[in-house]
Amino acid sequence: MSATRHFSPIDRLIIEAQHALGTTLGRAFAERPNPAGELRDPPLDESERRHAAGLMRINHTGEVCAQALYLGQAVVARDETTRAHLQHAAQEETDHLAWCADRLDELGSRPSLFNPLWYAGSYAIGLAAGLRGDGWNLGFVVETERQVEAHLEEHLQTLPPGDERSRAILRTMKDDEARHADNALEAGARILPQPIPRLMALTSRLMKAVAYRA
Repeated sequence: MSATRHFSPIDRLIIEAQHALGTTLGRAFAERPNPAGELRDPPLDESERRHAAGLMRINHTGEVCAQALYLGQAVVARDETTRAHLQHAAQEETDHLAWCADRLDELGSRPSLFNPLWYAGSYAIGLAAGLRGDGWNLGFVVETERQVEAHLEEHLQTLPPGDERSRAILRTMKDDEARHADNALEAGARILPQPIPRLMALTSRLMKAVAYRA
């Protein structure tokens, strides 16, 4: 029987810093197959390609934020079950991150230049949410995922008509986000009071406006 390893505060700081650098500047690797599979990559004109790339860059940045948010929350989670829930959700978000990066490559584009900034801000929000207790921690998961579901549905409607590769990725992401929210509710999430959801929505709109272009 192996002993559980206990990390010192310095060890944890190094681990978190490595994860931040890997997420924002490195390349994520998915555990699950890319949902686009062998779907044909359609011919897109330059305007359609730029629009699809802008939407997939938004989604890639959203996954960077989700990684930071959930890992920040997990660091200060009080209950081991809550921590495991957050870490599992973060792993599925890593799949999303890798799939979005793959699609950006296919579209001849790149991730947002501002991802390190968004990661830092989201990690700080995750820490603040987690320090309020596990009910608030899980409440942030629910609100975050519901807002992500809404913008994924919007992107599914506004992608170029023939871009089924991007659509396949976003449909799987949307199903995963809905499941994360439902699981968090079942685990005891608290409903966040206003104006927190409104502030989250405003921040999300700002991130999307910036990431679409850069």
